[in-house]
Amino acid sequence: MGSVTAAKAFPPGIHVPSLTWFRDTDAQEIDWDVQRAHFQFLATSGLHGVVIAGTNGEAVTLSPEEKTQLVKEVKSAATAAGSDLVVTVGCGGQSTHQVIAETKVAAAAGADFALVLVPSYFHFAMNEDAILAFFEELATASPIPVLIYNFPGVVAGLDVNSDMLARLGQHPNIVGVKLTCGGIAKVARVRAQFAPETFCALAGQSDWLLPALAVGSTGTITGVANLYPRVCVEIYDAYKRGDVAAAEATQLKLAEMEWGFGKGGINGTKWVVASIRGYPLASCHCRRPYPQFSDSKKQQWITDVVGPLAAEEAKLLATVKK
Repeated sequence: MGSVTAAKAFPPGIHVPSLTWFRDTDAQEIDWDVQRAHFQFLATSGLHGVVIAGTNGEAVTLSPEEKTQLVKEVKSAATAAGSDLVVTVGCGGQSTHQVIAETKVAAAAGADFALVLVPSYFHFAMNEDAILAFFEELATASPIPVLIYNFPGVVAGLDVNSDMLARLGQHPNIVGVKLTCGGIAKVARVRAQFAPETFCALAGQSDWLLPALAVGSTGTITGVANLYPRVCVEIYDAYKRGDVAAAEATQLKLAEMEWGFGKGGINGTKWVVASIRGYPLASCHCRRPYPQFSDSKKQQWITDVVGPLAAEEAKLLATVKK
């Protein structure tokens, strides 16, 4: 399988799994005008990184060619904004062979890291040994460092537990784990065993960012940052400067509104982001067969839950040096 040298560390901070915007046509091709506008917004917001083809980006619906173009577009937006955004790409598949190929496509496009779920089609056969072997073989072959994506909810309940993380964290090309499982105790156990520069743990949602930071997390990958990036960054910055009271106050506000994203789903998230950001609502639909977010009562509910933080975000954005 070849040899690997020590990988670069996954940068701490707030990373956003960017939404992917599609035209309202039969083919539902990517709406590049909206996509570029969204990337420009993210690149000028002070975020530390962008994830292309994560769950919020509808990874399973995207072709390698689309992922490649998305990476190029976000890097172009970052260059124009004078930002050093880190770019991570979701590299998925149902075989080791397929995922290795995905990492090579991501690397060729200019991505810095690969975010990888456990293959789950044959979930009945994926015991701990199989999962460990998958990540170790993948990381040895991948041209870019690997970030484990632990999200049992989308991989038939398969979980990368703390014993497995203790072993996988020793691989020089596996740099961390995104814990969308909500396992804050895993964050503490990872930090107890590893220096963050070697293997880090990231909160999978921002509504528990502050508690995660308190036990050793280096940040989060959060869909909320598609709409409120500065609020997320403010929690991180306040904690890092030692102002825990300010971080706590902002965390409570964010947790309250994040329920809208959690209950609303990806289609609800896209609808409310488009509504508040002023993007064309015709371009907010997920690729079929994911249903549209068309119920007016649900639209009003998510607006009421998510909308109140918009003024705080605008105030914080105004302080960012462009």
